[in-house]
This record gives sequence, C-alpha cells and structure tokens, in this order.
Amino acid sequence: MQDREFRKLLDKYLNGTISDNEKRLLDQFEEELFSLNKSLAFKTEADKNKVKKDLWKSVSKRSLPRERLQFNWRSITSAAAIVGGLLMVGYFYVQNSSQSHNNVILNNVITLELEDGSTRIIDENGSGVLTNKKGAILGEQKGNELVYSNSEEIETLVYNTLSVPFGKTFELHLSDGTKAHLNAGSSLKYPVKFLKGQDRNVFITGEAFLDVAKDSLHPFTVHTDKMNIRVLGTKFNVSSYPEDETSDVVLVEGSVSLHNAQEAYDPMKVVLLKPGFKGSFNKIDNRITKDPVITSLYTSWMHGELIFRNMSFSSIIEKLERHFNVTIINRNKELSRKKFNANFGKQTVEEVLQELKVNYGIDFKIANTGVITIK
Repeated sequence: MQDREFRKLLDKYLNGTISDNEKRLLDQFEEELFSLNKSLAFKTEADKNKVKKDLWKSVSKRSLPRERLQFNWRSITSAAAIVGGLLMVGYFYVQNSSQSHNNVILNNVITLELEDGSTRIIDENGSGVLTNKKGAILGEQKGNELVYSNSEEIETLVYNTLSVPFGKTFELHLSDGTKAHLNAGSSLKYPVKFLKGQDRNVFITGEAFLDVAKDSLHPFTVHTDKMNIRVLGTKFNVSSYPEDETSDVVLVEGSVSLHNAQEAYDPMKVVLLKPGFKGSFNKIDNRITKDPVITSLYTSWMHGELIFRNMSFSSIIEKLERHFNVTIINRNKELSRKKFNANFGKQTVEEVLQELKVNYGIDFKIANTGVITIK
C-alpha cells in the first residue's frame, strides 16, 4: 500500500465513510506487516510500511468514537493532520538518510528491487546496462523501457520487482520477449530470466497491459492477490489494485483462463475468456464473471488517455489520483456512487475537473498545497 492510499483510507475511516472492503484492507495491512524497526533504515518499501503500522496505531489511539467523528470535522482534520505530519517526518528522514543508505526508496520515483533486496532508482529518461551483484548483464535500459536479455550466464531463478508510482508509467521487455506496460501505482515481480522446463510466473499489483510471447512448452501465469491468469501467448489488460473491489482482465487477442488464486489450477473449473471479453473476480464473494466489452476503453491509459464508462464517481477519483499523482478529498458524499461517462485526452487534472464541472455540475477547489477538494 502506498502513502497516498494509506492516507486516503485513513481519512475514510476517520470520517465514517469507509466501506467494509476498505476496512478489511486496513485490517489486513496492519496484520501482515512486521513490528516497527526502530533503526528506521528505509532500504526497502517494507521498512516504510513498518513505520506506517506504528503511525496507524498512534492515530487509532487518538481516534474518537465513530458517532462523534461523523459530526466533528475539526477532529477529523486534526487527526488527518497528525498522520500527514508524521508521514512527512518519515519522508524527510528518508531524504536526510540518503547519504548513509545507498539503497533508499524515495517517493514518486520508479524503483527496481534486485534479487539481493537492494533497490535502484530508475530515471525514466536514462539509459545504460543493468547488471546483478555478480556483474552478469541482465539487460539494458532505453529511456522509458527496461529490456531484459536471455543471458546464458543466468542459470538460477531469481526475481526483480519494478514499482511505478502515481503519475507515471513504464515498460518492461522480459527475457522471453513478453512486453509489460505498467500503469501508475503498479508493481510487477518477474524472473530476470525464464528457465527451460519451468512455467513462466509473474506477480502483479495494480494495472498492466501484457503482450505475452508464445511458448507452448512453458505456460505463462499472471498472479494477482485473488485471481490467476494463465496464458500461452496473448494480449490482455489486467487491473488488480488492492483498494478495488474487483480484479479485472480484458482480453484483446488470444485466449486466457481465470481461476481463484487460492485454489489449484484445474482446467475443468477455470473461466475461459475470448477476445473482446472482460473477466472480473469479485473480492467479496470470490466469484468470477465475464462480459463483452470494448477493449479500447480499458487500454486507453497506455496512450495517456482517460475514458470513463458508467463509472462511479468514487472510482473516477481513484483513477484521477493514480493518473495525475494528486490527492482528492470528496466532501460531496452524494456523488460517490453516482455513475458518469467521460473522455479525456492528454489534459491536466484541472482541465479534467473543469470539464466535469461544466458537464455535470461537479464543483471543486484546488488548495495551494495541491490538494483537490470536491465540494
């Protein structure tokens, strides 16, 4: 969970508007993290998460009864300010510690975690050769893409993890020729080299478009937190953000099968998708459904576009936050579940909001801090 997502869910919890699914996410977030590391050496994303857990406990102690919170906006704002301040302290600690810790993760940068746990910052305009700790060449960066080679020097299965923050996208070419285009707020864990005789497995959080290289001897499986997608060679979009109620797969070309990640793969029980269909795994009832869709609506993000079709305003806000790397606070709760249609090209967030205001009467204010409030 990223800083922005944590703060957003916390705000919903404090003002009493958090859904059951979002509350479960917070509970799971707290349960799965380790206890706070007092050394505060932010070498990995997990180190930052440990601090978040401690902050969450601190805020919980300051929380008021829910019935009072719903009517006391000053208390809500105060509690949110406490968290914001604590997170900011943590952020500045990371910045100030960068001289003594070579592998520090900063906010709003693309990071690559190597097999030894070290992390490198990826400059999206950079270039150069990528090597592992032994000096073996893994691949090469060419601007906004990282291309892995099928190096004969690598004979063991090791993984890298690429993480893309809000407001950015990035492209990967895996060792088998598979292409993965990662959307904002996403991460992909993948082998630096796929090995002969072993299935191809990658793990995604967030959203990505994959063009999988065909290899009938080595099935390709995309693992999400709740659903697995098994393919031989195909093009599809997968969206599995932790805060979303569904994980979705939109098939553009080829064929894929979907099954519950908690169950063993059984070809007799999977849900098969054909091109032009979307498969959705509902995280509440653990059911997979499929419906025909216009695939271009779900892949437009790769071209910097935003298309909303019969989408709830709460979901639109989440997409805007990821796409533009902004914070949006919705004070107009009646809008949350209303659904809208809209198309946007390469526009600024202010231009997008202005169009929503003109077409739907949605009023907003942008503070000096950059935080956007829906009135």
